[in-house]
Amino acid sequence: MNKDSNQIRKEFVLRQSRQLIAVAITLFLVLLCGVIYKRPDLFGEFSKGELFGAQIAFIAAFIGFTSFNWRCPVCNAHLGHDLFKRGCKKCRSRLR
Repeated sequence: MNKDSNQIRKEFVLRQSRQLIAVAITLFLVLLCGVIYKRPDLFGEFSKGELFGAQIAFIAAFIGFTSFNWRCPVCNAHLGHDLFKRGCKKCRSRLR
């Protein structure tokens, strides 16, 4: 089934929105771990290793989500690092 250009754009915008939300949440959680380490009076005291492990887990979850989400809606190729792409390099589909 071929997708029309409107459908492709809508699906890309949805993927782009999810990706931007994932970036914001991951940054927030990683920075929160740093704040918790520096300010143990906020949530209690955690070891440096525990917080570093949490940061690694958040980043790994983000990478896993990105590998699933950040793909071309037409050919399913990974879209790379640019969140504001205009088109897919593999199939040349216009995304925006």
